[in-house]
Amino acid sequence: MKKYILFIVLAFGSAKLSAQKIDSLFFNLYTDSLKKGSWNYINVDAKLNNGKFMPLTSEQLKFKVSNGKLEGNSVWIDWDFKQDSIVVEAMLKKDPAVKRVITIWIKKVDHQLNAPVNDSLLKQINNRQKSTKRKRKN
Repeated sequence: MKKYILFIVLAFGSAKLSAQKIDSLFFNLYTDSLKKGSWNYINVDAKLNNGKFMPLTSEQLKFKVSNGKLEGNSVWIDWDFKQDSIVVEAMLKKDPAVKRVITIWIKKVDHQLNAPVNDSLLKQINNRQKSTKRKRKN
């Protein structure tokens, strides 16, 4: 009896696994441009033949980039990068015919570079003139 139950469970399980075939890939970027001097995560989702979406990693995908350093799903763009965009290609390892190519723009101005860091903020606070204490009116 246990053998029959196990057989039924395995039969339904294998049918479920074969039903999740990847139809196509989509880039789901967190920002509209990549930042220089940092790792930029490239999020790729797979559309399954049952209509659901599933995120993929470099374990399932092979990536190619026109410029930058690639590590897993992330791309490093150097500070001295001069071009305005890079081309990223994601290809399914098990089925290379399933692939997607996208051009991603590089951020031209990074406003965070001019932002004060914690140490300089603390120095500004500590070095400001001591205001004289005023008595409160009740």
